[in-house]
Amino acid sequence: MVRDDPKGSPVGEALVWVSRITAIGLTMFLPGVGGGWLDDRLGTRFLGPSGFVLGFLLGMAAIVGLRGRAQGRRG
Repeated sequence: MVRDDPKGSPVGEALVWVSRITAIGLTMFLPGVGGGWLDDRLGTRFLGPSGFVLGFLLGMAAIVGLRGRAQGRRG
């Protein structure tokens, strides 16, 4: 069924937001996990925490970019 609504279906809109949130969450989490794995392999102790900080910064940048795109679409 094709709708004339330019926004699309509510389920489709929800799935778009779920995918965005999941991608940002993984962006924040996976660098720390990878850093922890490297810490185990290399015998270091700084890559895990550094990965979580990097992931947090990348996630915040993604959120800010998402906010900017949403504002640009409205105005």
